[in-house]
Amino acid sequence: MPTSPTTPISSLTIRSNVFENGGYDSSPDRSSIGIRWAAATENFTDSGVDFRLQELVAEYMSAAEKSSSPDNSTDLLELSRDLSYFSSFSSDISGELRRLASVCSGEASRRVRNDACRDESAVDGSDLWFIEVLSAEILQNASLETAEGVLRSCVETLNSSSPAEAKRAAAGKLRLLAKHRSDFRELIGASGAIQSLIPLLRCTDPAAQENAVTALLNLSLEESNRTRITATGAIKPLVYALRTGTVSAKQNAACALLNLSTNEDSKITIGICGAIPPLVSLLMNGSSRGKKDALTTLYRLCGTRQNKERAVNAGAVTPLVALVAEGGGGTAEKAMVVLNSLSSIEEGRKAIVDEGGIPALVEAVEAGPAGSKDFAVLTLLQLCGNSERNRELLVREGAIPPLVALSQSPAMRAKHKVSSPADCCRR
Repeated sequence: MPTSPTTPISSLTIRSNVFENGGYDSSPDRSSIGIRWAAATENFTDSGVDFRLQELVAEYMSAAEKSSSPDNSTDLLELSRDLSYFSSFSSDISGELRRLASVCSGEASRRVRNDACRDESAVDGSDLWFIEVLSAEILQNASLETAEGVLRSCVETLNSSSPAEAKRAAAGKLRLLAKHRSDFRELIGASGAIQSLIPLLRCTDPAAQENAVTALLNLSLEESNRTRITATGAIKPLVYALRTGTVSAKQNAACALLNLSTNEDSKITIGICGAIPPLVSLLMNGSSRGKKDALTTLYRLCGTRQNKERAVNAGAVTPLVALVAEGGGGTAEKAMVVLNSLSSIEEGRKAIVDEGGIPALVEAVEAGPAGSKDFAVLTLLQLCGNSERNRELLVREGAIPPLVALSQSPAMRAKHKVSSPADCCRR
């Protein structure tokens, strides 16, 4: 089983050794759910993983009632580890399932409470009650009236001179409220809470900054909130968090900027605010999850010429070519898509050739997956169409045989384009 990248422990994540002990239940009910989940996550988006939680937990609880296993909480923790690998919201998911697991056993719940009180990073007693109760309510049937009361309290705390710990907890509550339900996100957006979260994006408390970033990410899932977030001046502070935050904060800031870049104007604004260089840094130095988030956001932002130029100037081509050359998995294909976008401008074409992009692209045509072959051909066409020097490089790399072979493949979606690089090389 793959392991999820290590992320900083949120102040809202309750750690307890009660969930770390016990055997692994390989009963048919547990196994079948794991198999169905693995299949479902093949094509899941990160947001899809979050919204699948309610259905998944309900299914698991139903199966667990029929199981003879004496400790269902251990099994649920195993499942949460599987889930955390597939989502940008890994800390949220593991935390939610740990808290849900505590519901399975009254004794487990009491032990979690005792352990949390001993944990120096745990929240105070009232916040612990909120987390245990609200987590279950969010996944089930919390009323808007309940949410409104919590929301008012959070906004008052954020707008007051309360200590940093209280503001961190308030941002964490908004993060949870905004995570699962569209009506809660709309309620929070209309309340003015977005403006209250913005100062935390620049605070020196990493956990508070991460809570604020993730709350805004969750709120940005609602289309009506995107304009609100942009209008409050959140883009520059989000870029700051992208540069300075924890691993999770950087990834979630990248995803929030992705959600906000829904039109030409917002893409240009995000580029002007300096998002491209820290995205390139995340692409170079981030975890596997971080690289994918950076690639997706870069591709969206590079829909404008100005941002393509910014990406080239920030050195994006070097890690993109390296990822294409490494091959394997969706990361290489995502890198190919961004590289193809940058090849549409002269500065991008020059940088791709200078960084050894032609050999990497030829290798992708020869040995890459079908999707990569498509974009490799299209990018080679961009590079060689008007450059005799690049055509000579293409011939020297032995590209003609694989291009000809590819042109005869019925599965090639860009088949009508394949002959063009080959024809260019014969001129």
